[in-house]
Amino acid sequence: MITGATKSKVDDIWQRMWEGGITNPLEVITQLTYLMFMRQLDDRELEAEQNEAMLGTQHEPIFPAGEEGRRMRWSVFKDMEAGEMLVEVRDHVFPFIKTLGGDSPFAATMSDATFGISNAKTLQKAVSGIDSLMNDFKTNMGDLGDLYEYMLNKLSTAGQNGQFRTPKHIRDMMVAMADPQPGELICDPAMGTAGFLISAEEYLRNYHGGTMTPDDWALFRGVPDEKDEQGNTVEPGRHQFAGAEIDQTMLRISAMNLMLHGIDYPDIRLLNSVSEENTVKSRFDLILANPPFTGSVDKEDIDSSLKAICDSKQTELLFVALFLRMLKIGGRCACIVPNGVLFRTNSKAYRQLRQELVERQQLRAIIYMPSGVFKPYSGVSTAVLVFTKTDAGGTDKVWLYNMEGDGYTLDDKRDPDEAHDDIPDVLKRWKHLGEEEKRDRKQKSFMVPKQEIVDNDYDFSFNKYVETEYERVEYPPTSEILDDLDKLNKQMADGLAELRSMLGGEKND
Repeated sequence: MITGATKSKVDDIWQRMWEGGITNPLEVITQLTYLMFMRQLDDRELEAEQNEAMLGTQHEPIFPAGEEGRRMRWSVFKDMEAGEMLVEVRDHVFPFIKTLGGDSPFAATMSDATFGISNAKTLQKAVSGIDSLMNDFKTNMGDLGDLYEYMLNKLSTAGQNGQFRTPKHIRDMMVAMADPQPGELICDPAMGTAGFLISAEEYLRNYHGGTMTPDDWALFRGVPDEKDEQGNTVEPGRHQFAGAEIDQTMLRISAMNLMLHGIDYPDIRLLNSVSEENTVKSRFDLILANPPFTGSVDKEDIDSSLKAICDSKQTELLFVALFLRMLKIGGRCACIVPNGVLFRTNSKAYRQLRQELVERQQLRAIIYMPSGVFKPYSGVSTAVLVFTKTDAGGTDKVWLYNMEGDGYTLDDKRDPDEAHDDIPDVLKRWKHLGEEEKRDRKQKSFMVPKQEIVDNDYDFSFNKYVETEYERVEYPPTSEILDDLDKLNKQMADGLAELRSMLGGEKND
């Protein structure tokens, strides 16, 4: 979560851009993203140089050798005079970053990118502001997603399509539940700034980095297509991380984010995932996603395979159907859905999808999250669905957990609130589901047999299954209550009479 002080820095930079003539909010975000990427590249190079000096580890320099490369580094050009800085960034640094990675996905997303800051003073102020701002994020590059989300919120269309970034602690919880393994193919078909892929990357490094083989690391970084002299693909590339995004700006941010985390060749595409353009079937071991919550798609554009699972135009349903299609048999999914997916009955498609998850797949868990998780951008109530693709059933018992807090206040401020953080408890109980069998229905988590869900017409609402304990309250007899009311009325009448007497005495005076 970014602090008020950080937001003030963003607002100040934003104002400087507007004063410099860049008034389109999306263009402001785009240009600031380029500058932040330049800063992060230099940080990455500096860290590699320090490791080389201390540990003797060799690294491939990012920047060209000699004076030319030195001047391209943020730590050097940030101190230049305004006019000199503009020439250096516009004519040298920006064209250089567009070519990073050769034929990498990053370079592909940057092929038609343009540097839009033409005023030297505006650039100087933006660089100075970003230098201060980025110091707030030195310890965790993943938190930059919060920064992007705050900037995106300035768009007049922000939130209209239900496109809310998932907070990092929620992503990390979902990734931990999914437990990605080396060699598994991981995808987010609605990736935004690639937050889920970054969380999966961090999980693999932290829990499996010491045991991953050279082949595992090669897949992790990504292997590009092998092509002949004519440019024809001889051997298709291999990619552990894949994703799709419908917005060009978000795709560029994703490419930058992934490259800075050591994923040089992800399989990321500019694509409407639920359209006929997306033909991927049975490819991935794991899907992690927070798809758009609202909106619909033109039925003519929807792939027929999705209609077979769920005949609907609603994106929140189509994406879950898409996940089932894109997963291998045995593949896992942890995704966020709005609460309406859990219980709506006014549309046949909602029930159809829930029945699909219970009868033909293995529905494993539903985590009901508090409505403030996406504030201040939205107060929508959501849940996490965890399931495995089997196409042959397998749902036995479903684990339900009613999360009451996520470690932050549930108002627009979203201040830290460690006293109300259920996430460690969610992960602890998830690892010991055998113990959950013993819990009664009065607690925040318990197991529900499949047949009970079927008997409730595939309603996934928590309230359908929890046992509410009512406290017995003893009230006095009605006659006693009426006597008390009489006394109160008499006291009021006496008080009013006394007040009138006082007012009457003042008038006579």
